[in-house]
Amino acid sequence: MLNLLIKFSLTQRLFVSIFAIIAMVIGARSWLSIPVDAFPEISPTQVKIVYKLPGMNALEIESQVTRIIETELLGIPAQQMLRSTTKYSITDITIDFKQGTDIYWARQQVNERLLNILPSLPANISGGMAPMSTPLSEVFMFTIESPNLSLIEKRELLDWQIRPLLRTVSGVADINSLGGYAKTFAIAPDNLLMQQHQVSFLQLREAIVQTNQNGGIGRLEKGNDTLILRTEGKYSDLEAIKNTVVKSTQNKVIRLSDVAHVDVGSLTRYGAVTKNSEEAVQGLIIALKNSNTAQVVAEVKSKLRQIEASLPQGTSINVFYDRSNLINTAISTITSALGQAIILVIVLLALFLGDIRSSLVVSLSLPMSALLTFIMMKQFNLSANLMSLGGLVIAIGMLVDSSVVIVENILNRLANNQHLPRLHVIYRACKEVAAPVFSGTIIIIIVFSPLLMLTGLEGKLFTPVALTIVFAMLSALLLSLTVIPILASLLLKNEPVKQPKMVTLLQGFYSKTLAEAIKKPMLISVTSIMVLILSGVLFQGLGKSFMPVLDEGDIIVQLEKSPSISLQASLDIDKQIEATLLKNTPEIVQIVARTGSDELGLDPMGLNETDVFMELAPKEQWRFATKAQLIEHIRQTLAQFPGVNIGFTQPIQMRVSEMLTGSTGDISIKVFGNDIATLSSLAEKITALANSIEGASDVQMALIEGGKYVNIKLNPEVASQFGLTTQTLSEYLKSQLEGLQVSTLQEGNRVIPIVFNSATAKKQLVDLSSIQALKSSLILMPDNSLMPLEDVASIGFKTGPLLIEREKAKRFASVSVNVDNRDVVSYVNELEAKISSNIKLPSGFTLSFGGEFESQQRATQNLLVLIPVALILIFIILFTTFKSLSKSTLIIANIPFALMGGVIALYISNEYLSVPASVGFVALLGVAVLNAIVMISYFEQTKMFAANVTQCILDGASRRLRPVLMTATTAMFGLLPLVFATGPGAEIQKPLAIVVIGGLITSTITTLYLLPIFYGWLEKKHG
Repeated sequence: MLNLLIKFSLTQRLFVSIFAIIAMVIGARSWLSIPVDAFPEISPTQVKIVYKLPGMNALEIESQVTRIIETELLGIPAQQMLRSTTKYSITDITIDFKQGTDIYWARQQVNERLLNILPSLPANISGGMAPMSTPLSEVFMFTIESPNLSLIEKRELLDWQIRPLLRTVSGVADINSLGGYAKTFAIAPDNLLMQQHQVSFLQLREAIVQTNQNGGIGRLEKGNDTLILRTEGKYSDLEAIKNTVVKSTQNKVIRLSDVAHVDVGSLTRYGAVTKNSEEAVQGLIIALKNSNTAQVVAEVKSKLRQIEASLPQGTSINVFYDRSNLINTAISTITSALGQAIILVIVLLALFLGDIRSSLVVSLSLPMSALLTFIMMKQFNLSANLMSLGGLVIAIGMLVDSSVVIVENILNRLANNQHLPRLHVIYRACKEVAAPVFSGTIIIIIVFSPLLMLTGLEGKLFTPVALTIVFAMLSALLLSLTVIPILASLLLKNEPVKQPKMVTLLQGFYSKTLAEAIKKPMLISVTSIMVLILSGVLFQGLGKSFMPVLDEGDIIVQLEKSPSISLQASLDIDKQIEATLLKNTPEIVQIVARTGSDELGLDPMGLNETDVFMELAPKEQWRFATKAQLIEHIRQTLAQFPGVNIGFTQPIQMRVSEMLTGSTGDISIKVFGNDIATLSSLAEKITALANSIEGASDVQMALIEGGKYVNIKLNPEVASQFGLTTQTLSEYLKSQLEGLQVSTLQEGNRVIPIVFNSATAKKQLVDLSSIQALKSSLILMPDNSLMPLEDVASIGFKTGPLLIEREKAKRFASVSVNVDNRDVVSYVNELEAKISSNIKLPSGFTLSFGGEFESQQRATQNLLVLIPVALILIFIILFTTFKSLSKSTLIIANIPFALMGGVIALYISNEYLSVPASVGFVALLGVAVLNAIVMISYFEQTKMFAANVTQCILDGASRRLRPVLMTATTAMFGLLPLVFATGPGAEIQKPLAIVVIGGLITSTITTLYLLPIFYGWLEKKHG
């Protein structure tokens, strides 16, 4: 098959050349159209459900909504995780499905079950499925800036002018509006005036509902025309609301303005935004799942430029987060490393081959392989990101291997067979090495196949790496058997190529040192084994982590305050913190902080929780050498605010942590059980233990208890006497505090709620700012009499939960921990030991560790199973090639010495054993085996002509020095740019590059010295 492919390519050179050019053009077009992002799509198929119940506490929502929905959803097939967060007025339920589940099918399943239970949910519930996005869909954030507009006007501008236009952008799922005040028409009934005019609260409500309507009547025939009739009563402005007729008698018409104050107000706020110590209005773009992030952001910015031109004078849009900045910087980092790697590899090829023409032929395989890889990436829907392009960088050194072998053999055959037809010589040269070239590529593919079997987050991150390497290697193999022979026939000469002086000097040095080594086999072998044992000891001492932290450029500080704090008090603290940070930290360009819940309910924080987003100046302007030093400075600055817990994270890092465990932090410790007080107590104990261990930072416990409840229970005798119901009393009190929406008014495309809300009406008629005021407040009874609330109902006080978190229908409390200056695994091991010895879990309570630690453990377990399987497959290929158990074992024995170099390199560089480092060890398996195959194959070819085994080894090893060094150095220098890269994304690839380079050094030394010694022993043993 391989021979036929080579023969076809050489006999049909024009056809193959045209086909190759077309393929290159398609490859270039594929590169231009491939989606670009910082990361591959790592989010699971996820459906989020958000329901709001204004005024209802967490316990009631859990009982009446969350549990009912969870019970129904648990029956959906293919689900992996069901998690919920219930707080005051909101429940947020997330269901994750197995990888590969179609998102539209998943949403359909969820929707069907929600429709089943909707009748059993409270009547005042609102919400449903959230937009079809992912946890990483927050791609663009901005604030509305204007010296002339109030907060309510800014919010109105965002909601009704900017947001509808941005939703027309392809790939935008929704725009989240945050901060400011949502405009309403607020109605504050005056109890005394209502009593005077004998108007009840229900009459007010009914009058508004019945009046604010347009109705269709039908058609009226008028001659040959048809007239369409309708009734018109919809409110057009504030005056129309005021003039609503509530009651009419023979003497007088009672209007709404006669018994209530009506004015512009605002909805009760569940959150707010501050910017540089001033309240602000923020827009947040949420990208659609599977959209091209870079393209979405580009179109959003283009649309915003159009919108900005039509905004009121002096109004501008201030962008403080743009995901495309991270994408561009990260892709620039990796493409720069790719370009540098290609240049280094080409230089090395020229140095080793010593011939410009042959170097050019081999070098052309690099861009052509890359373009073919882009075609396959496009077909498999892989985006161009840190991981996929990183796979291409990893493969650069290996891509030329097959072409080097082909070209080198062609050069030798052309020089020694000048009298034969040129194409025939090239065909024979390619035919001789086609099988080992094919086998070598298959081995590389097998080596990286375990990465395709990884699950979870690590699988989503490294599957693109493995696929890109496989695509690149297959492309390089195809080119080496088709296009490279054609290029060789056109560019290479028939005359012998003089060996470069550098190679000659290296061969001379190598021959002498190898001869000395062969004379002292025991010393060399024992020394090597001792170093191998030492590396094993070093391996045990390596710290273990999941992934290096990607520097996203910006910082988020999460603040947690007293659980019962009011929104205004929380904002006051935020403003003080922002002012202090801006004063003491010139590295911060601007601060935008969000407190409480967002409009869509996708991130339902409490009033005591704030995410402080810090946009940083370029690093050249910093006073600090590293970001860690800057964070420590900010931490010390925030230490002057007692009672405020802090945690440091980044935009993407925060969402990934929440996606994995439902909380932020490197580690998430969860205690499962039913009793809330016990959960809270256990979480507090774990928090104390976590803080006591070296390396812990930003230890935070999700505050469960601390809510202050005022329970109002209607007196049965009063209810019976006056016909007052709990529902009527609840709605009446709600109209005084939270607000009770009864209708809407449409102003153009604006829909303004009409709300009974004394608290936000401009004229405060009812003061319920204290408990005593609440008790003394007069209630208008159904018979129009006035009674104090304390005479109508009993008023009790108790504490209760602010937050109820559930996972797979079980309550849990969580503690999150960031780990600094030590590895995550050792920290967790120490924490587990302390918990085991200090805390006895009550019956029915369980404990689990999640987050980065869980991912690291899962990845390790998978690799421990998959890598041996890959080694067995490699051994089968080796045995098939050499037909010798001893030779195959000898080649496999080269692997531990390659891994040895990776371990030593990790130790010297002070890097942890992370998943990228483990991928580096996987890559070493293939390179170590290929180098050993090159050496052993040539020994087998020359031993029949050599005088003895020693001469066979010396001659064979010397002649194979160049290909072995070329394979090793091209791979090493191809990865060298990743070691010294400093941009975002370099952190992930650096451990991998360090491992491979270190392993290649020891693997090459082993191949050149130890392997020949072992081969000599083996041959002498078998006679």
